[in-house]
Amino acid sequence: MSGSQTPSELPGEGVPAAQKGSWTSFVKSIVSFSGDLSSLTAPPFILSPISLTEFPAYWCERPALFAAIADAKDEKERSIAVLKWFISTLKGQYTSRNEKLGSEKKPLNPVLGELFYGYWPDVNGRGQTNLVVEQVSHHPPITAYYITNQTKGLSLQGHSAQKTSFSSGSIVVKQIGHAVLTVDLPGGGKEEFLITLPRLRIDGIWYGSPYIELTGLSYIQSSSGWLSTIDYEAKEGRGYFGFSIGAKSHFFKAILTPPGSQNPVKKWDGLWHETAKDSDTNETFTDVRGPKEEVVVAPIEQMSEFESRRLWQHVARGIREGDYELASREKSKIENDQRQRRRDEQAAGTRWPLKHFEHIDSDPVYERLGALFNATPPQEDTYVFMHNRDFPTVA
Repeated sequence: MSGSQTPSELPGEGVPAAQKGSWTSFVKSIVSFSGDLSSLTAPPFILSPISLTEFPAYWCERPALFAAIADAKDEKERSIAVLKWFISTLKGQYTSRNEKLGSEKKPLNPVLGELFYGYWPDVNGRGQTNLVVEQVSHHPPITAYYITNQTKGLSLQGHSAQKTSFSSGSIVVKQIGHAVLTVDLPGGGKEEFLITLPRLRIDGIWYGSPYIELTGLSYIQSSSGWLSTIDYEAKEGRGYFGFSIGAKSHFFKAILTPPGSQNPVKKWDGLWHETAKDSDTNETFTDVRGPKEEVVVAPIEQMSEFESRRLWQHVARGIREGDYELASREKSKIENDQRQRRRDEQAAGTRWPLKHFEHIDSDPVYERLGALFNATPPQEDTYVFMHNRDFPTVA
């Protein structure tokens, strides 16, 4: 869990008094439910005022680190820069809501066709970074995104989905999808990085104070052959009979191996939501305790009806103000409207057209780079950005 959170000691202690009944029913439904938990309706007090469509913005809340990838001198240094940037994104993606809202909250489930646009302005010559997100599927929920810094020759394309289940008092989330980072090289070539996603475990459900822990391994495989392996279940030490000693939540270890070798040339360890260091030199590798840069978006009145913050504005206001009746009422309006749209499409024999992305059954980059470290599964589909979005020009 994050350093600022201590889970409650008694069942339901983190639940507002007026919501204890709905929370108890929700927990019972989780325990007895078979299948993907994402279809369950959560009580309003545990909802986040943010749609899942906004989550890809977490990839670039430290845009200087993203831009710095392009400044690396060689393949090894680029792999290190990519790893440093990736580790710096984990706090925003997996613990920032604990710090802002007191515990992990369930994001609003996006509607099909929901959109999110934003950018991070050029500062000190790092270039402007632009973001396009589209909800490309509702059942199952799949979010596709494209992030680019054209000045630096960087682009990140990816998609994510989740399969959730309940096990031993925790919600287990298998993240489905991947991202591919493309770096345009000065000589005219390009280098690609396949980024896989960690699994999640959501603890604290019984107490009404959920928090996220990362589990398993994730990988960053470069087309140059360099491989970063991140272990989220590594411990700082092992005691008698193998029990961990000095273990901390959010601890990780990472290694970098060169092409054709399994012997690491660099190692790092630390807390991905605070600081990490070079395991050999103790030199600081990442430090995310400082402020992040929020994505810049258009005013709500200038957004189209399917842009996230306009679509959910009244639901978000109800959640932020504790007016859960308003939040529930407005959320039901949106969901009922979506159900009617799907019925109309079915009756007309049509399907919702994607706006910015094209679905590809098998991603050739995933297949090619995944084969270098025996990725599981060996193939994955992808959503390819159609380059039909004009990015804002900011002086």
